[in-house]
Amino acid sequence: MTITNVLAGIAVEDLSLSLVWYEYLFGRTADARTMADVAEWKLPGGGWVHVMTDQDRAGASVTMLIVDDLAEELGRLEMHGIKPVSKATGHFFNTAKLRDPDGNLIVLSQPQPGTY
Repeated sequence: MTITNVLAGIAVEDLSLSLVWYEYLFGRTADARTMADVAEWKLPGGGWVHVMTDQDRAGASVTMLIVDDLAEELGRLEMHGIKPVSKATGHFFNTAKLRDPDGNLIVLSQPQPGTY
């Protein structure tokens, strides 16, 4: 088997209530709305993030997004009232953890130079 791409899924209780938060996170509207309760964003590296209504799993998702400039992203998100719940500096990555309205964990991670 050769894996050629990824579609990361995030379960929310009600997509219509979470959609604005994710539009702020990605800085744009969804690239695809394949169903009424699904919104998808295509990432520059080729992967997709799939946000969907799933009341049984809402709030239990974890997704890590690699960013070029963590400080810039956090500044942009703060303008929309989105603040990290924690930040960490490591040998390989600097990270900031966010929680969406359902409690899903979204980790923004910036690689240290020469590590990724």
